[in-house]
Amino acid sequence: MVSTTGPVWRPDDGTNPAPAQPIPSDSADIYRPDVLETIASAVKELDAELKELSLDIHAHPELGYEEYHAHDAYTAFLEKHNFEVTRKYHLETAWKATFTNGQPGEGRVIGINSEMDALKGIGHACGHNLIGIAGVAVAHALRSAMQKHDIKGKIVLLGTPAEEGGAGKVKLLDKGAYEEMDVCLMCHPAPGPVGSVSLTGCLAVGQITAEYTGHTAHAALSPWEGKNALDAAVLAYNNISALRQQLKPTVRVHGIFEGKDWAVNIIPDYAKYNCLVRAPTSSEMHAVIKRVIPCFEAAALATGTQVTIKTPVALTEIRQNKALGQEVERITKGRYGGKREVNWEEWGIKDASTDFGNVTHALPSLHPGFAIPTVVDGGNHTRAFAASAATPEAHQVCLDISIALAGAGVRVLLDDKFWMEVKTSFEEDKERIKQGF
Repeated sequence: MVSTTGPVWRPDDGTNPAPAQPIPSDSADIYRPDVLETIASAVKELDAELKELSLDIHAHPELGYEEYHAHDAYTAFLEKHNFEVTRKYHLETAWKATFTNGQPGEGRVIGINSEMDALKGIGHACGHNLIGIAGVAVAHALRSAMQKHDIKGKIVLLGTPAEEGGAGKVKLLDKGAYEEMDVCLMCHPAPGPVGSVSLTGCLAVGQITAEYTGHTAHAALSPWEGKNALDAAVLAYNNISALRQQLKPTVRVHGIFEGKDWAVNIIPDYAKYNCLVRAPTSSEMHAVIKRVIPCFEAAALATGTQVTIKTPVALTEIRQNKALGQEVERITKGRYGGKREVNWEEWGIKDASTDFGNVTHALPSLHPGFAIPTVVDGGNHTRAFAASAATPEAHQVCLDISIALAGAGVRVLLDDKFWMEVKTSFEEDKERIKQGF
């Protein structure tokens, strides 16, 4: 579902600067440097295996709900590393891996997500191979810290299918897969200065499908006998294009036509228009949908066709937990000084959408973007980005953000005061949502 309108940041010459090297973690801003060092060491020791796993997933791209290779590869990897694994968890290609230190119910529960699916025709052009191994890295690092420092709590790592349009996390959320989690963490690659971290949110998105049915006829001999479903879809497209002039610049409306049994000498009696409506908040998105639907209805009226309109999927915007984000920022700046930028307004996937947004409305969550090397016009959902997602540099910065996420997770487990800040941030944000912000 992540689909950018073009990154804010563009490389000047098609290349990115070399990733910054970490500096000694003795900053006063870093919570428990000893635990963070354990986390970093755990990620480093798994580096080669994670790279092999990432490239394996990258070489076997699978569409949503068809991630059979990825399902088996991840679950076998986690079983090998002694996690308790549940295959086919609620959904055919979803899975769960857990680790508990202490008695059941002792300590807090850190949730983590690994995405798996690719895009039709262009493979892992959103870098889900990196997202997947990041989840594994965070889980492994947290477990190492919990074991070495005797930290009580539980890790729940979910393999989540069908992010690209299939709303896999929404289905898992509805089935109770997130209920025991206290927080949930994941990350996402994007263009930007290499290694920079983005804590922007993203747009809410609603799907509209309009199916037009008409009547076939010979396109030359007797076109007056027909009712042209394709004409209806084209009119709807043009209606929406006219509407865009009156929509806010933060709104996105875009779609494609689909058909069946089309031939140039036959008036089409069927056409489908798949449309996505995006806006900064769910309330704004639903308001725009109310204006878009008449565009479809008017097209049917003008062409004498019938239209069936459905709104099957609605995903909320991402609500980044401020306290968790600030902790990732502290760790990143503490490890790299001024060599890595952390921002709350630019880069990342701020103009895209994801099913993780619904998770962020349900519990305190964080979804930072991390910048990998890209080329000009080679942002998310391009073949160039798919190539970028398999580079050694992208792998390294993926591990770097994994360390920061694991550090934030371990602080949730250890620091009661910080945990209260996380919960307070979540509750305050819920009030802002009620007010439409």
